[in-house]
Amino acid sequence: MMLRKETKFKKKIIHFFSQAIMKVITFLLFFFFFTCSLDILSSAFQLIAGKVAREFLFGGPILFNPIACAMLGLLATVVVQSSSISASVLVSLVSSSFLTVETAIPVMMGVNVGTAITNILVALMYAGDREEFGRVFAGATVHSFFNWLTVLVLLPLELITGFLYHLSYRIMRSFKFQADDDDDDDGPELLKALTGPLTNIIIQLNKKVFTELAAGNQEAKNKSLIKIWCKTFENVTFSNVTVPSPENCTSPTLCWTEGNITWTLKNRTYQQNIAKCKHLFVNTSLSDSVIGFILLPLSLFILCGCLILFIRVLNSELRGPVAAVIKKYINTDFPFPFTWLAGYLVILVGALLTFLVQSSSVFTSTITPLVGTEVISLERVYCLTLGSNIGTTTTAILAALASPPRTFKQSLQIALCHFFFNITGILLWYPIPFIRLPLLFARRLGNITTTYRWFAIVYLIFSFFLGPLLVFCFSIASRTVLIYVGLPLYFLPFVVVYLHIFNVLKLFPLWMRDLKPWDDLITSIMVGCRQCGENLSHQWKKLQGPTLKPDPGPDQNHRPRAIEDSLFYVKKSDDTVSKNTINKWAVLNDSSAD
Repeated sequence: MMLRKETKFKKKIIHFFSQAIMKVITFLLFFFFFTCSLDILSSAFQLIAGKVAREFLFGGPILFNPIACAMLGLLATVVVQSSSISASVLVSLVSSSFLTVETAIPVMMGVNVGTAITNILVALMYAGDREEFGRVFAGATVHSFFNWLTVLVLLPLELITGFLYHLSYRIMRSFKFQADDDDDDDGPELLKALTGPLTNIIIQLNKKVFTELAAGNQEAKNKSLIKIWCKTFENVTFSNVTVPSPENCTSPTLCWTEGNITWTLKNRTYQQNIAKCKHLFVNTSLSDSVIGFILLPLSLFILCGCLILFIRVLNSELRGPVAAVIKKYINTDFPFPFTWLAGYLVILVGALLTFLVQSSSVFTSTITPLVGTEVISLERVYCLTLGSNIGTTTTAILAALASPPRTFKQSLQIALCHFFFNITGILLWYPIPFIRLPLLFARRLGNITTTYRWFAIVYLIFSFFLGPLLVFCFSIASRTVLIYVGLPLYFLPFVVVYLHIFNVLKLFPLWMRDLKPWDDLITSIMVGCRQCGENLSHQWKKLQGPTLKPDPGPDQNHRPRAIEDSLFYVKKSDDTVSKNTINKWAVLNDSSAD
């Protein structure tokens, strides 16, 4: 008897651990394909709009307009779906002396805001459940509120005082840094090392072409963004070349003239292609845009599929004992008087995890579903998001460490500006509890979207597309338009918050202070569209003519038409049949049978 009990106990243990291992493997598999789809999605956006965005971004007088630079940095990050790529390209521009540090600081601020759109796109997948959607959307928007509020404070401060520039410049003067001229690596990327074997089989992009385009190289416009040769050999030779005049010679001793031709000696680099890359589009004749439109729906399909399965796994597993354990250790505070230390420890954890995966978008979009299942509180997600903002700055710092010695200080300075931007934001919006406005606004927006789910789409469009485009247009139109239109729009959020705090909004009409009239309008439009679709479907069925149906039998044929109409009407209205109608039906059947 005891032997049987021990055997059953061992079987239960083996079954439990085998199920746990399979669930962990499933979870990691979904996470792997999710990160791969994000990488492919980023490549697709770059192929579709990469060249056009860079020509528009780095051409003309836009570079001398800090507000336009900030908005374009935001829009560029929204397009490429990666703040790490945008920050690395920005550091490369400073490294190539195409941008100064002062010009790059507003772009860096816009890049920081644009990366928050990924969380909101992930949160939209939870729109089926109102309560869960409200919690998830609050956890997703806390990132965007933090970045927007920080930009609204620090961008005017930077334009007036040059706070970030002077702080990073003094730090650069305090330390002596050296860069390795032969190091072309951007630093270790754990996430890229994991997803690279799969994504490199599908598509590979040439980072050198991106840098050349950003630097204004005209020859790069005719080059493809797709990487063709993965293994090349560069040979540098000291050879004779012709120059227009003796002034163009490298040295007076290395200059001679033969007739009308002036010769000198220069180092010339010859690149020899050795081995092609191995991905699906290496030998294709399709253009970059066509390949981008092929990869875009593929990556979106994989992304949505992984998110749906990811959500199901989280909903099924992060409940009961597992949820209790996570809540106990993540949401627990330290005992008094060290309660305040717990939040800062979570910030460090978020920074470390983001540094390991080298992607703030992946990290924050992974923890967003945990808010919907109430495993992690909104306060803890806020701390993890702040840490993620710090962790993502390491990408720019690693890219700056690979800069040439001539521009190393400038490259590292803009990377430090990125770092201090996020540090200053944390100092503004975290230490004092009642000044944690991003948390307050996110919770309020989550409550709104619980009742009016369509408002999430309005917030997404206005915050990341329509709003930045309007600000950009106002900033490049003229200074007069910016002052008389842009400044009122800048102070409008603060005025609305002020009126709401002092309960003055009641003086305004209902449609200006409440979303209920707008919700009724949208609901009526949706109902009208649905009825229109049903009418069109009904008319189409009439045009097709009656369909042949099998004989229902003699009892069904003798049923009066009035009763059929009443049955159809009852079924159509509430999908049930009343007892009175059923009794009448039974009486008619009995009489016909007699």
